Amino acid sequence: MKKILLLLALSFLYIGSQAQLLTPQKMMFPTSHGDSLEIDVYLPNNTGTFPVILIQTPYGKNSYRNGLPLGIKKNLSTSKYAFVILDWRGRFANLSKFNASIKTGEDGYDLVEWIAIQSWCTGKIGTWGPSALGNVQFETAKKRPPSLTCAVPQVASPQFFYEDYYAGGSARVAYLKQLDNLGFGITSTVMAHPYYDFLWAASESATVYPDSIEIPMLMIGGWYDHNTDAILFQFDTCTKNSPLPTGTKHHLLMGPWVHGGSGSAYVGSANQGQLTYPNAAGASDTVALQFFDYYLRNINNGWNNKKPVMYYQMGDDQWLEDTQWPVSYTTNTNYYLHSDGNLKTTQSTSDSLTFSYNPNSPSPTVGGATLSTSLNQGPYNQVPAVESRFDLLTFETPTLTQDLKVKGKIGVNFFISSDKKDTDVAIRVTDVYPDGRSMLLIDGIQRMRFRNGYRVTDTAFMVPGTVYPVSVELPNTAITFKTGHKLRIVVTSSNYPMYNRNMNNGGEMYPGSNVDSVLNPQFVINKIHVGSAYPSHLVLPVDNTNTSLSENELFKLNLYPNPAQDILFIESEELIKSIKIVDLAGKIVTIKNNSKSKLNINQLKSGLYVIILESEKGIVTKRFIKQ
Repeated sequence: MKKILLLLALSFLYIGSQAQLLTPQKMMFPTSHGDSLEIDVYLPNNTGTFPVILIQTPYGKNSYRNGLPLGIKKNLSTSKYAFVILDWRGRFANLSKFNASIKTGEDGYDLVEWIAIQSWCTGKIGTWGPSALGNVQFETAKKRPPSLTCAVPQVASPQFFYEDYYAGGSARVAYLKQLDNLGFGITSTVMAHPYYDFLWAASESATVYPDSIEIPMLMIGGWYDHNTDAILFQFDTCTKNSPLPTGTKHHLLMGPWVHGGSGSAYVGSANQGQLTYPNAAGASDTVALQFFDYYLRNINNGWNNKKPVMYYQMGDDQWLEDTQWPVSYTTNTNYYLHSDGNLKTTQSTSDSLTFSYNPNSPSPTVGGATLSTSLNQGPYNQVPAVESRFDLLTFETPTLTQDLKVKGKIGVNFFISSDKKDTDVAIRVTDVYPDGRSMLLIDGIQRMRFRNGYRVTDTAFMVPGTVYPVSVELPNTAITFKTGHKLRIVVTSSNYPMYNRNMNNGGEMYPGSNVDSVLNPQFVINKIHVGSAYPSHLVLPVDNTNTSLSENELFKLNLYPNPAQDILFIESEELIKSIKIVDLAGKIVTIKNNSKSKLNINQLKSGLYVIILESEKGIVTKRFIKQ
């Protein structure tokens, strides 16, 4: 009886929830291929005309009956926009219309032009959507439909690059499996080409087409997304190569967001992994609506005066704007690995440190830039499951006495030896909180046989005991490591199942073309070498513009006269490599006729400035006054 009552209760709940769903108008639109595709049309009312936001999804248009994006949810009557949603050809409502010779962008072109002549459309059409829903926006824009006005692709880029599937030469196991689960089924093709070859060259050429993008785009990405660098690449190439004036109208929004698609975190949510970013909550919707309002509703909201790059500085929890990415005012600063586990701007004494790796017990993936329903996404504490193991090395800065502001790509340059012919070098960068949490920021990996490149001819196995230089690619980021925190790197030889497990035997990497096979695995002992002969180090792109009241004395340096009117002289015990002058607004000031011993500051306005001087020993900041 209780079971029957429970079933009745659940059925009433289901019926009640169904009653709350949005009800679109189902329509068929004719394509240029002689058939018709089903779409859902959501109109705020039946009498008005509206600009339209088009969404093309491979995941089922019915899900939008639970609520529309951009903050509309179920309040359709208050929307300023109509929404049209299409299931891709060969998916869901259009399953029977599959045709491998027809590209998604072709249907997008036809649908845009059909929408434009409907009585309920003003003739202004924009596109929106994340991930695959973003990629199809690029494909549609590539076809140049005359009625397409603008686009907002999120965590998306159309490129098909080798490194997107083989990070550092190591197959992205969880990513490929998830793509298969979503119905894209590309693993067999990817696994047939584990080296960079004609397929990758051709696919890259075919999927980079910024000169075909003739509409303004707002590209939205996340610092915890697996697509971070791809989005930045797409923004950069479109900005430089889209036809004018479109190239000057593209914008970029980078927030503290994961890719989404599994778990509770998504683009625009406050909670990301085990951290919370209240200042970022809803920002993707707010900015997208400003963009749409300007281009689709002709509202003079100041969008045309916004700088092209908007990004979130994690740690400071602050939105910033700039004219470019990477920003122009960072200084590359070397942080050397020391044998005692420290990261310092000074060199270490010569030594080597050992870490091991067993393919049958790999270092586990805990959070990060993942894309899998079985894995967490975003920043997670690495201490319990990763740093508690024995198969790693960690290096960290001393507890910071002032903020360390990083913007851009952190470089990793190590010297490695091994007792096997091949192995991987996996890096995790973490932000260590005063309470001991080691929160993952970014990660990367490099397969040693590919240290010289990814073509078959580039492959070079290791000679056991020989020391080799290796660089590990890490994605862009923007974070301030706060006073009282530490920057830590965790070095292992695996990060599984994010990346394929190296069997260390120098043999075939993927027996049977299996992305996750293990055949004849070998236990390996690896070493990182440090010191003057083998200066293993990180390169941090440091923003020193807010250190105006904080001087350091890494090496002896004298500025005179101070205050100065026309000429500022520099005396230094170290050879100066570069000089930057920053005003109190944090902007780099261009100086003409400068040398390493004196600067002509006659053109500067009167006031307080910071001079940033870089030597082989590190960075020194000094204040001076221009009279």
